[in-house]
Amino acid sequence: MYYTERITADTRPGTLEIRAYRPSDCEETARLFYDTVHTVNAADYTAEQLDAWAGPDMDYDGWQCSFNGKTALVAVRDGRIVGFGDITSGGYLDRLYVHKDCQHQGIASALCDALEAACLEAGHVTVQASVTAKPFFLGRGYRVEKEQEVIRRGMVLKNYRMEKVRGSDAGA
Repeated sequence: MYYTERITADTRPGTLEIRAYRPSDCEETARLFYDTVHTVNAADYTAEQLDAWAGPDMDYDGWQCSFNGKTALVAVRDGRIVGFGDITSGGYLDRLYVHKDCQHQGIASALCDALEAACLEAGHVTVQASVTAKPFFLGRGYRVEKEQEVIRRGMVLKNYRMEKVRGSDAGA
């Protein structure tokens, strides 16, 4: 499924636009990913874990290919990307990141709303949420299926497999 609708929402300080990811967004989303992981998640993970999660040497071709076959959206405010996310048609929410300087402004919620709506056929949405993102997803009606340890570049990182069953939108 491809996302073609544009959504605008009045948020601060400018208008937020949710649109489909474009190949020209590759480097900007990769930088946003790196910067966000290394700042927002720094309270919950060590520097070594953050480097394993988001290393300094980005493979832009691999990054670009990782969006293929998914509904991928970006949030744009004042001409710059302030968030992005992607989801499979089967309901696996692969990524949801908001710029480090734009946290707690409703951007993640706007992106998540649009991503969840893009896969309505799936009876549920699953995500592997970081320690940092877990409270956000709990607030949207997701439940923890299990705490898990994943290996990234030889480092162990704790995260949570979480699921939201359609019709359990309390708190969203």
